[in-house]
Amino acid sequence: MTDMIETSCEMSEKSASTRARGRPKTRSDEAERQRIVQSARDLFLDAGYGATTMDAVAARCGVSKRTLYRLFPAKTDLFRVMVADHRRSMLALPRDPDEDLPLPDVLAAIFRLDIGEIDNRERLAFVRLVLADSDRFSEIGEMIVQEGSEPALRLLEDWLVAQQTKGRLRAFPADALARMLMDMIFSVLIKRFPGDRLLTVEERARHARLCLEVFLEGAAATVS
Repeated sequence: MTDMIETSCEMSEKSASTRARGRPKTRSDEAERQRIVQSARDLFLDAGYGATTMDAVAARCGVSKRTLYRLFPAKTDLFRVMVADHRRSMLALPRDPDEDLPLPDVLAAIFRLDIGEIDNRERLAFVRLVLADSDRFSEIGEMIVQEGSEPALRLLEDWLVAQQTKGRLRAFPADALARMLMDMIFSVLIKRFPGDRLLTVEERARHARLCLEVFLEGAAATVS
């Protein structure tokens, strides 16, 4: 009788172990958010902001609507995270405070001038989506300001102040310098001016570096 009980217990343990091994690992909420954002981004780019529904997002991402709404209560919450992610693809800030590279190299890294052609096409596609739909949907403009331009300006201003404190840049108003830099570099990276042929990412990066050199000629502190 004892042998039968021991055998039964061993079988139960093996069965439980088999079920445990066969059960798929669950993702953390943060990992699931990132997966949803990445998949939904392609859907927004394909269909546009207005035509994209949360039902379509759930279907594209392969999640239940209950899970989707738990992680992102509304479409605006999902798009807001995309805007913040896109800001980081445009501006690599904050930086290591102990970074001691030449200023032209640091600014080139901040503005992601080394980005590849594929990554550049993806981030420009998001810019085109925002420009196309922002006039029709006021919430897009609000999200761009709250999660995109304002945080980007603050981060760049903080970096400029740090360089001024180190004596590497002259004491111009940092907020004006930050806006000047963003206007100048993003116009090179994003805009296509009338009559221009479509520039490659390498050509845009070279022109942006030239702009940075001209900027630093006026803003860099004089080293004696």
